[in-house]
Amino acid sequence: MPLLDVQNISRAFGSTQALRDASLQVERGEIVALMGANGAGKSTLVKILSGLYTADSGRIVWEDTDYKPQNPAEAAARGIVTVHQSTDVVGIPGLSVADALLLNQFVDRSHPFFLSHKTVRRKAARILQEAGFDLPLDRDFETLGTADRQMVAIARALSQNARLLILDEPTASLSVREAERLYDILRQLKARGIAVLYISHRTADLEALADRVVILRGGRNVGAFSRPIDFSAAIETMIGRSLESARPDQREFGQAVLELKGIQLLPDSRPFDLTVHKGEVVAITGVLGAGKSRLLSGLFGVGSFVSGSITLNGRPSNARKPADAIAAGVVMAAEDRHTSSLIHAGWPGESIASTISLPHLNRWYRSGFMFSKREENEGNAAIKRLGIKAVDSLASVWSLSGGNQQKTVIARWEAEPSRVLLLDEPFQGVDVGARQDIIATIRSHTDRATLIATSDAEEAHEVADRVLVMDHHTLREETKHSAFTGYQEDTV
Repeated sequence: MPLLDVQNISRAFGSTQALRDASLQVERGEIVALMGANGAGKSTLVKILSGLYTADSGRIVWEDTDYKPQNPAEAAARGIVTVHQSTDVVGIPGLSVADALLLNQFVDRSHPFFLSHKTVRRKAARILQEAGFDLPLDRDFETLGTADRQMVAIARALSQNARLLILDEPTASLSVREAERLYDILRQLKARGIAVLYISHRTADLEALADRVVILRGGRNVGAFSRPIDFSAAIETMIGRSLESARPDQREFGQAVLELKGIQLLPDSRPFDLTVHKGEVVAITGVLGAGKSRLLSGLFGVGSFVSGSITLNGRPSNARKPADAIAAGVVMAAEDRHTSSLIHAGWPGESIASTISLPHLNRWYRSGFMFSKREENEGNAAIKRLGIKAVDSLASVWSLSGGNQQKTVIARWEAEPSRVLLLDEPFQGVDVGARQDIIATIRSHTDRATLIATSDAEEAHEVADRVLVMDHHTLREETKHSAFTGYQEDTV
């Protein structure tokens, strides 16, 4: 008998059928990759296994017994632990990393009510040591970057004696070395008989780890692949169509739009120059912390450069805040769309239409008059143009999958003309199908320059006319498309 046996489960949300007789088996000591486009049913399946949802029909067997968890705590007690893609709920601002690692124990009545600071640090250090991670125990969790928060989440999950570890896009924000360390840990878990259900859009992850790939489309099982895995066939099965060529067609560009001269990101980094032309898409790749986000943030008026000059259409530019950048025609979709681009769920302005209109309120609603039809029309046009899967533009952006959320963020900066579009990790948590739609949208605009920061070299070469490498906060070289098959090396 398999460790986990999911038998023909279905789940509907109103008129939307998220899962249709979906099945899945996971053996002990097996790493199974779950692939599917946004909206394919992956998240629903994971939430059923995690105890957040219940299935409408079908059966789940866990270790030879029926499995119907009512909450994540019950699932974890049975040995199924999930690490979700969002790290916002991993810790609490004001708590240390050590506190975040032991957060589950603080609310577990089986553990001592009082724990000394020394005991907390000792237990947290043991958790990190067993996970193979190196994090500052006394640092405030709120100050951690996305990658370090992900490491905390994974280390805490491993400390719960999981027999099945469910990972949702675990390497989306990790550097090469961190990803390789995670690979090693998962291989060790596999050797100990622990099973892993691994959700990722990165073929580098799946090539390194997966024993099998199970594919969902439209809530149904549509394919399964065992080693050696044909990832081209798997991706085509997932999206239901043939893949286009990964390398964009060469095309002619217009005049220089964005010119950087002698830009120095840090006092000890080497200055560099960069020119991006009208209609050109330039991607900057490199390891986590190389300086890609710092460059884009500086261009958008968030932070500043040590030295250097910026020219837009031949005129000097010096944005001191995002409003200055937007007024000059420089717009940006930042890395973490949940915190930088979307209104909180339940708040006014969380709809697709309002998300698109947010930075344009001064122009769209002059003198305080709210003509909502402008919002709705722009939102509905974006749904049609980018293929956003939603009933209409008044739907909550939080009801959308990650890829459709990102399409909405991109649509925000298509609603008004711009000179330069800055995109920081635009494909993070976005499946192959949605990524193709976003790439087509990005490349359809020949009236602006586009600068993209991405840690994934495959994504960079899939979208860009030119790919540059950033290392130690300076641009080093233009890469060759054939040189990359997955993650960048730390030596780049």
